[in-house]
Amino acid sequence: MSIPQYAALQAAARPLLNKFYRQHRSAMRLPPDAQGWVARDAEIIAGLCLTPVARGQWLTGLLVTPGWRGRGVAHALIDASIAAGPVWLFCHPQLRGFYERVEFDVAETLPPALAERLRRYQQSKELIAMQRG
Repeated sequence: MSIPQYAALQAAARPLLNKFYRQHRSAMRLPPDAQGWVARDAEIIAGLCLTPVARGQWLTGLLVTPGWRGRGVAHALIDASIAAGPVWLFCHPQLRGFYERVEFDVAETLPPALAERLRRYQQSKELIAMQRG
């Protein structure tokens, strides 16, 4: 296997990330106001979405092709996509260790819009908020 390339998707290529999610039977989608990022090795092997929120970004949709998991692709994609400022995400508690290894900490505070969204999500699933930067 070669070394993956990491890049933001141009507007015309946005449908490719949604196709990647569908191919992996994921309900994730690239929101209209988000920037899609991908890792490629001839084809897309990983993707994520960054949506602008107050003073930072909200990371969603991180998915790595099963054959590439455990090879540092997610960490490299996160590092390539995050420029500056805080980034928040919501994850299942069992993923906390993974996100701590890629420099996220449990979030003490959230922008109001994310705090409200997390509250709604927590009514039906167990999630924690994490922050980097």
